[in-house]
Amino acid sequence: MGVLLSIEGAIGQGILWGIMALGVYITFRILDFADLTVDGSFATGGAVSAVLIMNGVDPWITLPAAIVAGCLCGACTGLLHTMCKIPPILAGILTQIGLYSINLMIMDKSNLPLLKVDTMFSRLADAIDLPRSISRWLTTNNLVCLLIGILFAVAVIGFAYWFFGTETGATIRATGNNANMVRANGVSTNRTNILALILSNAFIALSGALVAQQQGYADVKMGIGAIVIALASIVIGEVIFGRKGGFLRRLISIIVGSIIYRIIVAVVLQLGLNADNLKLFTAILVGVALTIPVILDKRRQSATYRRLTAAADSVEEPFNA
Repeated sequence: MGVLLSIEGAIGQGILWGIMALGVYITFRILDFADLTVDGSFATGGAVSAVLIMNGVDPWITLPAAIVAGCLCGACTGLLHTMCKIPPILAGILTQIGLYSINLMIMDKSNLPLLKVDTMFSRLADAIDLPRSISRWLTTNNLVCLLIGILFAVAVIGFAYWFFGTETGATIRATGNNANMVRANGVSTNRTNILALILSNAFIALSGALVAQQQGYADVKMGIGAIVIALASIVIGEVIFGRKGGFLRRLISIIVGSIIYRIIVAVVLQLGLNADNLKLFTAILVGVALTIPVILDKRRQSATYRRLTAAADSVEEPFNA
């Protein structure tokens, strides 16, 4: 029963963190920009939401504020890269380092518990009364996390699918594929880079706000390792669904990858893995997930080469005869 409840909680957590992975996907896959702002902007979203809730603001209203804060984080990284000509990785690191101090100033402490205040999750949990027959295998908190996670995941996926189908979104995708071609058509790649970073970190900060409300506290270090978790979610989704296919399918695969990652973590923790070794386990998991597509591609290339060689030999045999 303990493993089952852990898996249920992991599904909801996976969806919430999957929204963050969707933001990373925009820079990592679509824009081909190595943005390391993630660890900082994720915590910023949680910090802004938690502080506003503690000051009596409605939990739902705190989400747009967290999104705006995430947009500012992305804009900062974008300006450092485009205006100051700082390499993408270094620009993200500089913003991330600065956000650590900014998050401390926002919360006025390193950890801000949401005690004796309502969050979206606690309100919905109070409104739901599960029958005893259901509550044996599905807790109210897990159900609430699942419902809110699905709501926001559908909204974010729907918005991303619509936006990247517009002319502006298509320009961002073209910038990631061939920036020189975009510039040759008279479009500023600086503008598209900044816009993509703003959108990416908006999703990331939204995820941070949701996670902070769900877990009941915001911490200045809550974003540490977020980029690795996001990459794990993206890669696991690509291994399962493949990198080909429609854009909507790829967006959904990221959420699925995040859920699978969280389930794997929950199971190994239940099996006795020391929580201190979780980062090492995640690093190994991401490494394996990144290696699998390479191995599969090599096998496909070898199989194709053997088929072509066999076909060429069969064509030459009649002439040799």
